[in-house]
Amino acid sequence: MTQRIPAEVFPPGEFIRDELEARGWTQGVLADVMGRPERVVSEIISGKRGITPETARGLSAAFGTDPTFWINLEGAYRLYKVQHSDDVVKRRSALYSYAPIKEMVRRGWIEVTESVDVLEQRVKEFFEVDSIDSSPAFYGAAKASPASASPIQLAWMFRVKQIARGMIAKRYSEKTLRDSLERLRGLMTAPEEIRHVSRILADCGVRYVLVESLAGSKIDGICFWLNDISPVIGMSLRHDRIDNFWFVLRHEIEHVLWKHGRSSPILDVELEGERAGTGPGVSEEEKLANEAAADFCVPKRQMDHFVSVKGPFFAERDIIGMARTLRVHPGIVAGQLQFRTNRYDRFRTHLVKIRSFATPGAAVDGWGDVAPTDS
Repeated sequence: MTQRIPAEVFPPGEFIRDELEARGWTQGVLADVMGRPERVVSEIISGKRGITPETARGLSAAFGTDPTFWINLEGAYRLYKVQHSDDVVKRRSALYSYAPIKEMVRRGWIEVTESVDVLEQRVKEFFEVDSIDSSPAFYGAAKASPASASPIQLAWMFRVKQIARGMIAKRYSEKTLRDSLERLRGLMTAPEEIRHVSRILADCGVRYVLVESLAGSKIDGICFWLNDISPVIGMSLRHDRIDNFWFVLRHEIEHVLWKHGRSSPILDVELEGERAGTGPGVSEEEKLANEAAADFCVPKRQMDHFVSVKGPFFAERDIIGMARTLRVHPGIVAGQLQFRTNRYDRFRTHLVKIRSFATPGAAVDGWGDVAPTDS
């Protein structure tokens, strides 16, 4: 026969209260009757102190009950507490496997709580699921989230989505976005010019969101659509360098221009490893975006000529001269040259940091800031 487990077991103190109420006694009266300090009686009733055989005999004498009644109540309650604790541990384990809870709490994405019920509800609301037995679906269907996305990556993606929903943007115009490419390229001369990117993209109807990456996510960017007229570009600024910023941004813009990400989000992970990649392991969507991004930073024809004429030895003056010819920051030429020569230990002095220029004016979450959302 299957053992029946009660839904809830009350502490012995609840029964003691009932006995006191029936007699019109206070805790002080019971303490006098039992010859025990009132503090001890109070702790027994509150559950802070367990019922010992001596206490059980005192309660049975005071209330006219059997001592085993109180011993059994205490044992059943303690066993229930242990079983309940095991259940809480199992549920927390499931939640921590489902999502990077600790990091999400640290970042302010969900509020800290000691209640596993409240925590589970907050996780379900964040990932828009009815149960943690269900996989998060970015577009409302299981197939609409990248199949290979890890819990850490999904958490980052959903945070970008939350922020994007709360943004006000113009109706998307492909023509305006294409026309804006020259304006964007004009910002590549100096890192401080990056502060204008968010305004230019907003004028095109593109929601532009910067969310600090989560440890181990390896995400560079994402392209998705809130609806048919609302594209979103999310970036992590995982590599705080001018060359990486412009490559990733132009990569995501190309996805938008081709309307990639409408049926399933395009998650770009470790673009450093596939920059300008066209091999068999790279999808057609990524090939298009990689080629457009590389050509945007340094046109392929000019880079080919530069490498053939100046290689294999490249002087600092050559990089600076090339940058002046292209009207871009030397770090952008240096970054492309690192990829072409597979020498990432060279030209690093030109790879200046840009995060302090990228975040002002943009929708930002991370680096000490928590972005407001409409959820």
